[in-house]
Amino acid sequence: MIYRFRVVLDNDTEEDVFRDLEIRKDDTLEDLHNIITQAFGFDGNEMASFYKSDDEWNQGEEFSLFDLSDGQDSVSLMNKITLDSILNSTETKLIYVYDFFNMWTFFVELAEIAEIDEGVDYPNLMFVHGQIPDEVPERNFEAEDDLDEFDEFEDDLDLEDYDNLDFDENWN
Repeated sequence: MIYRFRVVLDNDTEEDVFRDLEIRKDDTLEDLHNIITQAFGFDGNEMASFYKSDDEWNQGEEFSLFDLSDGQDSVSLMNKITLDSILNSTETKLIYVYDFFNMWTFFVELAEIAEIDEGVDYPNLMFVHGQIPDEVPERNFEAEDDLDEFDEFEDDLDLEDYDNLDFDENWN
């Protein structure tokens, strides 16, 4: 069996940018990472992660390309996770982030589970739409409006005036 995916660049540009690809269901997330980077013209040498996602594209469990935890946390690595172990006909969505400095973000959705076509080499890039911009599109986060109203000095306390601060400076 093969998995057919649509991989959509999360962007605010006028033109949609996506790729349709197919890959064997027992290939790893690292294999999917490789075809995504090739399909969008990246060199594939930057840090990347997949995240399980629900139907509203909320970010879930992380699957990392490299283990950067210094042994402190357990890390699920892409090369150890097969596609069919985390995706099926009801769990179809992943978020893919490439290059953590630029944060290229993609929505990856399993569109179809199909039979293997004899004579087709997998993974296979099936369709290309749109060109990736030269720079990562800026994100417009709604929560930024709330930050404009935040004033860290709103309470008018003078931190140099120790006599009027509400604590005992000789407490120990």
